[in-house]
Amino acid sequence: MTDIFAGPEGSTPLHPRDQRGLRQSWITTRQELNAAEQANILAGRAWALRSRVALTSEDYLRRLHRRMFDDVWSWAGQLRQVETNIGALPHEIPIRLRQFLDDVGYWRANQTWPPDELAARFHHGLVLIHPFTNGNGRHTRLAADLMCRQLGVAPFTWGRHSLDSAGATRQAYLAALHAADNHDFAPLLAFVRS
Repeated sequence: MTDIFAGPEGSTPLHPRDQRGLRQSWITTRQELNAAEQANILAGRAWALRSRVALTSEDYLRRLHRRMFDDVWSWAGQLRQVETNIGALPHEIPIRLRQFLDDVGYWRANQTWPPDELAARFHHGLVLIHPFTNGNGRHTRLAADLMCRQLGVAPFTWGRHSLDSAGATRQAYLAALHAADNHDFAPLLAFVRS
């Protein structure tokens, strides 16, 4: 039996479950989805670079996600309502997000961490909560870069390669996040500037 959803990367038809919430009916393959998301993310990034608001606002983080994905997904900017293999339970997301953002506000006000470490911890904490249905990594990396900007340091380099596809750079990134899960931030701090 042939799997109709198998094929070369990019030409693979989207599974019907992956099409739920798509705004554009012309998107039928993974390659078309990637291209549409990338265009939307670039527009969202341009919007974010013009904005001058505190990143420790849930409203702002939701608007940022919406600006990054709303041309593609109807659920953009909405907190996740389903359980995933990573992140907080859906009913815990608002509480954990508010508590975490309060912590980040305290860290900033009291200069608890140097700028790179604060931005890396900001990224990691958002990844742990995993507030959205999809796009969390791309969203939290942009949020961390915006935090770097607000703290007066250069944005992170994130291994200088795409983290959206399998490969050594993504594996190093995931390993660094797993180390941070165990309170060892050294690998993540090294990775974000590699």
